Amino acid sequence: MTVQWVRLELDVDVFDADRFQGYVERCRESGISFTTMAELGDGPAERSALYELNKECSADIPGRGPFHTFDAYTRLRLEVDSYDPRGIVLARDGDAWIGMAATSDHRNAGFVFNEMTGVRAEYRGRGVSLAMKTLGIGFAALCGVGRIRTVHHPANATVIAMNRKLGYVDAEWDYP
Repeated sequence: MTVQWVRLELDVDVFDADRFQGYVERCRESGISFTTMAELGDGPAERSALYELNKECSADIPGRGPFHTFDAYTRLRLEVDSYDPRGIVLARDGDAWIGMAATSDHRNAGFVFNEMTGVRAEYRGRGVSLAMKTLGIGFAALCGVGRIRTVHHPANATVIAMNRKLGYVDAEWDYP
C-alpha cells in the first residue's frame, strides 16, 4: 500500500505572525528560551545535541522506522547544500534542549522546507512547537522566498493540524 503523503505549503506573505506571538511570549514567560544553531555556533557539540534531540523527537513519527546513525545524519542532513544553521530554531529550558524546528534552504526552487519539528514528550502541550514554527518562518525571508513547504505521513494528524492552524494549505508538488 502506497502512503498518500500530505503536502502542505504556507504563503509567508499572508502569515499572521501577531496571531501566534502569544505562544512565543508564554513560552518565554515560563522560562523557555529560543535560539538557532547559528547563534549557538553550529560546532561538533551542538551538532551532537541536535542529533540526539532529533532522534528522540522522531521516534513518534508514524512510519518513521529506525533513525539514522550520527554519521548518516551528518551526511544526509548537515553536510548538504540545503543546510543552513540559521534555519534550525531550538527551544531550551535552561541548558536543556527541549525542541527543534528545522527548515532547509531550497531557494533555488523558490521555497524553504520544514524538515522536522519536534518537542521532547515532557514539554508537549505548552505551545513550544507553535512558538518555534512562528519564529522559524522568518527563515524564508532570509532566503528571499515567500513559500514554505512541508510533508507529513497522513497518520501524523496533530502536526498536520498544527501546520493548518498556522495557515498551511494542501498543495500539489512532487515529493519522492
